[in-house]
Amino acid sequence: MTGELGMELIASPRDERVWEELGDAATWSAYAAELRRVLGAVIEKSGADRLEVTYLMVSEPLDDGHPGLRNGTEVQAPQAIDLVEEMAAGRGPYACLSAPGRLQIESGWDGAVHLCTTQAVAADLAGLRGDDVILRWRDGAPEPTEILNPVVAVADESFWATVAEVSERFTLLCERWAYGAYGWRWFRVTRENAAELARLVRPRSLVCVATEPDLHPRPELLEDNFTAFSAPLLPGELAYRSYPGGADSLAEVMGEGFSLMLADKAMGDRCAVVPDPDGVLRAQWENPAEP
Repeated sequence: MTGELGMELIASPRDERVWEELGDAATWSAYAAELRRVLGAVIEKSGADRLEVTYLMVSEPLDDGHPGLRNGTEVQAPQAIDLVEEMAAGRGPYACLSAPGRLQIESGWDGAVHLCTTQAVAADLAGLRGDDVILRWRDGAPEPTEILNPVVAVADESFWATVAEVSERFTLLCERWAYGAYGWRWFRVTRENAAELARLVRPRSLVCVATEPDLHPRPELLEDNFTAFSAPLLPGELAYRSYPGGADSLAEVMGEGFSLMLADKAMGDRCAVVPDPDGVLRAQWENPAEP
């Protein structure tokens, strides 16, 4: 049932303990069961048997239940419902799930879920009710996402040729495949592995390269987002710790076993977005450098 997304259904818990404690509440299971029923009904009425994952945020390592999850992945209804329940429970990973012209689902606060759908679907589901879930309809379309300083370069053959060229010197490459502390992969690039890394990075990822970056720990780095590493940095994938929002002291970082630090904004000089397999660029990322 394709059309304009002009109606929003907000599903939220009726029990105050649920919206305070989310998935840890003793009564969570009752709300979750009704939320899943509502999600199933809206997905079915919308004809959205597959939903695309966008704006993925990974604040904890992905578990075995989400292999290969990334931006651009299409998930079937059962997996979509699982993802939404985990978002509402406060566990994540978080994402926007959408079927263009049919349905868009996002997690809100306090265990709530926001579903944007069409007027026709809203009319069909006007009688939907629940004992443990509060359902509220209102006029509303999805809010547009504004990227203030987008990366417009494409990670094409020319980009990777440049990466291979600069890798004659000490070079780091980061692949940002999701938002959040665990949405990164870091690599030490060399002439020998540059071509392999070009094959490893995922479509719709942001890829940034820094040649001979300053990795010395400095107090001023603590005030902004940075990534910490352990020495030595050998060719290939690197272990790291992301510090979104910075850290309180160098001692805190060093105490975790990290002796090297790099500001996230230092990776903004040479960035590109990996296109989809058909060569089309469908993802937008903000440049890590300050506008």
